[in-house]
Amino acid sequence: MALTTLDPRTALVVIDLQGGVVGAPIQPYSGPEVVARTVELADAFRAAELPVVLVRVTFAADGADAVPGRSEQRRPGGGARPEGWDVIVDELAGHPGDIHVIKRNWGAFHGTDLDVQLRRRGVTQIVLTGIATSIGVESTARAAHEHGYHVTLATDAMSDLDSVSHTHSIERIFPRLGETGTTAEILEILAKTRAAR
Repeated sequence: MALTTLDPRTALVVIDLQGGVVGAPIQPYSGPEVVARTVELADAFRAAELPVVLVRVTFAADGADAVPGRSEQRRPGGGARPEGWDVIVDELAGHPGDIHVIKRNWGAFHGTDLDVQLRRRGVTQIVLTGIATSIGVESTARAAHEHGYHVTLATDAMSDLDSVSHTHSIERIFPRLGETGTTAEILEILAKTRAAR
C-alpha cells in the first residue's frame, strides 16, 4: 500500500462529478461506480468534520470564458449543452457545509478560490476523486503539489475517457505528485486518524 497517512486537516476534493460528465463513456470504472465510491469518501469526511469540496466545470452559453488557444483536438466550451450538464450529481449534492468551486479550466486551482478556501480552513492535504483521471484530476493534482499540499489520489474513485490515459496517470504521474490508494484504504486510514485524535 502506497498510502501512508492523512493529515489532521485533510480535504476531499471532487472533480467534475456533474450531469454531463458522469454519463460519458469512461474507463476502467463507470460513472456510477466513481460516484458511489466518492459518496463513501464524502460521507466519511463529513462525519469526521473535514471539508468536502465539490468542483464543477461550466462555461458561458457563448463559450466566451472557455480556454482560448489552438489545439489539435476540439475543446469543450462553446455551443449548446443539455440542461443540467454542469449540475453536481444528486448523490453528492444537498450538504450545506460542502464547499463549491466553479472552474473553467481543466484544473481546479487556476482562476478559482480553491486555494484560499483550503488555506483558510488549515488544510494541508487533499484527497482527489473525479473524472477524468488524466485531465481534471491530474491537472488539479499537479497544481496542488505545486501549491505545497500533500496529495492523495483515490485510484478507484476516478476514471477516464480511455483506460490507457487512466493507467498512465495512476502509474507514471501520480506517484511523483503524492500517494495513491483505493477508497477502502483511504477510509481505513481516515478511521485510524480519527481514532488517534
